[in-house]
Amino acid sequence: MAVTIKDIVQNQKNELAAAKKKLYIERDGISLDFKSSLINVVIGPRRAGKSCFCMHSLLKEDNFGYVNFDDESLIKTEDYDEIIVAIKSVYSDPKILFFDEIQNLPRWELFVNKLQRRGYKIVLTGSNANLLSTELSTHLTGRYNPVYVFPFGLKEIINGQSSTEAETQEYLDQFLHQGGYPEPVLSGLDIKNYLGTLLESIIYKDIIKRFKLRYSKIIEELAYYLLSNVSSEYSSRNIAKTLEIKSKNTIARYIDYLEETLILFTLPKYSFKVKDQIQSNKKIYSFDNGFIAAKGFSISRDSGKLLENTIASYFKKCEYEGMFNIFFWKSENKHEVDFVLTKANKVVALVQSCYDLGNKATEEREIKGLLGASKALGCNNLFIISLNKAVDFETVVGNMKYKITYLKARDLLKEGYEGVNKYILKKNDEDQYLGELAAKREKSSKERISHSEMKKDLEAPSEELKKVRTKIAKL
Repeated sequence: MAVTIKDIVQNQKNELAAAKKKLYIERDGISLDFKSSLINVVIGPRRAGKSCFCMHSLLKEDNFGYVNFDDESLIKTEDYDEIIVAIKSVYSDPKILFFDEIQNLPRWELFVNKLQRRGYKIVLTGSNANLLSTELSTHLTGRYNPVYVFPFGLKEIINGQSSTEAETQEYLDQFLHQGGYPEPVLSGLDIKNYLGTLLESIIYKDIIKRFKLRYSKIIEELAYYLLSNVSSEYSSRNIAKTLEIKSKNTIARYIDYLEETLILFTLPKYSFKVKDQIQSNKKIYSFDNGFIAAKGFSISRDSGKLLENTIASYFKKCEYEGMFNIFFWKSENKHEVDFVLTKANKVVALVQSCYDLGNKATEEREIKGLLGASKALGCNNLFIISLNKAVDFETVVGNMKYKITYLKARDLLKEGYEGVNKYILKKNDEDQYLGELAAKREKSSKERISHSEMKKDLEAPSEELKKVRTKIAKL
């Protein structure tokens, strides 16, 4: 007896019921949107947990239909309405549809657009190579809500467990050296074997096969080279010379491919001139330290670079959530700041990452970079993120007083996305309010009121400041 489409959908429903019983860790700061008519498109690297996230998010809804198009019988179906009839029968006419591996269905975008016009709420996920945000606007004519799912962060790894500072530090150490891919975290799989194989699969399926590359060895060598040089500046010309590739344009294009798969990302140098940003060297980072452990050669033992990559990845994920934009900064005399955070084209925070502040010269270098950037970029919201130091440090240079906040990496990262609001953006908004208040009082009274005197308003907040704090708390 031939297997019908309804049989396939029913079998997948049974598999879904079994999957619900497996251990699931709630994802931080992301959710599906069912209040609007937009199609939810869940984007992320392979094996980051996109399907699990969708399934458990949908369990909170009354009724939804599920189809995994990883079945050859389904993708050979010529009349797609038969699929909808089967879903209605198995799931009692659901109003929400979850399509997994949708890219396997020929002309899937026409099918999905038609269902949206019929009033269905739709959730899509699948191979990143076929659901890249750069292509979605074409396929779905702009009617979609992107939701980004990345490997676990520290908050998700801790998973709400009560832990001492020492235990939290142990979680951080593990996170720095092994990353947060769900299967190794939850099942204890060997990191190097698992992620080494995954990386090879991503390069082949999402780059070589998709873009029909003739020389696969080049993209593989480039990926391994970049993973071995995270947190470093690069130029396509220099990499082409190192790898003995004739064209720097080939290197630039291949780096774009690696960025699209969400293995790696680049940070531009901050400049007030867009032309300078485009022409300057960039810095390279990985979205997950596990890939560095698997393929990063000697850098996998460099704790300083691993911490910097972790902070860079954390900030980059915040950027995807629309919280700010991220750059690095370097002056003509080589002073550097690891991360420049901007909102609405305004610099809101300057952040250094430094694993070990035990070396006085190292700490002085980090401070000198912050002070130089503060003066050049007009930002006094200064931070140093390290392994184990949390104090406020004040210094005077000339007639200027600077305050630098030291943060422990574990304190920031264990808060997830909220850590940025709690420790960095909130401070900037309050300081901005106090600065504006001081300016108003100075203008009205014609007396200079110091910033420290304005701190009295924090002890006895005005109604205006209370509104600012309430607004910040809702971020």
